[in-house]
Amino acid sequence: MPVPTKEQLLTWAHQYVATWNAGDKAGFEANWRAVAPGHFRMLDPVGTPEKVGFEECCLNPFDLFQPKLQFRIQPGTLFVCGNEVAWVMENHFTTDEGRKTVVLSIETYRFEADGSAVLRTFYDVPDHGDGELGEIFQTYLP
Repeated sequence: MPVPTKEQLLTWAHQYVATWNAGDKAGFEANWRAVAPGHFRMLDPVGTPEKVGFEECCLNPFDLFQPKLQFRIQPGTLFVCGNEVAWVMENHFTTDEGRKTVVLSIETYRFEADGSAVLRTFYDVPDHGDGELGEIFQTYLP
């Protein structure tokens, strides 16, 4: 499998946000598999233990975060350079009480010719005692 083209990676990036925000897990999975059918590794965020495998890197976070999280790529921050994608993501969290919080992250994705992907994100992890958002991260990063 050749590395995805710039056009394929731009389509993937836009569909990443669209399928996530729609709560379309099957579409989210299909979008990923279109550009990365192989092995997955993820540092989310960098400095925490590495996650390995498609389920742990993509599907489990979808199940945990999607009901309370919407994405928006900040305008002008989507970059495709060769086989890598980078962006600044606005992570819009809404608690059960309706409290909204926006957390920024810098995210990079590398797609290899063998179909594998390496994901690296950079953000400040909420304190475990930081209400509902902290509770979610206590599950995600115990």
